[in-house]
Amino acid sequence: MMMKKPSARCRLLETASKLFFRKGYTEVGIDEIIEQSETAKATFYRHFPSKELLVEAWLMAIHEGAEDRQKLILESEGCPVGKIADSFDALMDYMTRHDFRGCPYSNSCAVTGPGKELIRKQIEVHKESSRRFYRQLCSLFVGDENGSAILGDRIFLLYSGATTEAQNLRDTWPVRVAKEAVLELCDLAAGGKSCDCHQYN
Repeated sequence: MMMKKPSARCRLLETASKLFFRKGYTEVGIDEIIEQSETAKATFYRHFPSKELLVEAWLMAIHEGAEDRQKLILESEGCPVGKIADSFDALMDYMTRHDFRGCPYSNSCAVTGPGKELIRKQIEVHKESSRRFYRQLCSLFVGDENGSAILGDRIFLLYSGATTEAQNLRDTWPVRVAKEAVLELCDLAAGGKSCDCHQYN
């Protein structure tokens, strides 16, 4: 049975995703996306009237996948501190497998400016979602709401900073050190009784 060819929109998004991730948003032109996706120029502009709208759709698709994974993690059984530690381990694996290309959102943020408001908004939505994720995990073992929010924000910043420096230095040690700092913060916030996750150190 012949496989059905993906829709033009799917082909464009898939091609753009690979090119943006490999080369960077500014280095990829619309003509290259059209050629590699085997799509007519008129079809491209019918689905995405501008490159900005294509980038927005690309970032939105990544965001939706990330939120699905976060929901599964929050609803799963297990130690919340262990889940936080796992997120840093996953980051180390991600950076290594993808040749330290870093975060698509942070990379896109570096080239936003006038006329790029839709991209900027999508970056903000995703970053706030990640911040909220760590706050929710912290609320599972920190007694008060304000304390869990403060700790969640600190973990979010350590995660973001580690991602940037791992990309800059092309090494995973910034993520490893950030993870150690996070586990110490979790232990302090819970009075040394956060959970039985000390094996993650």
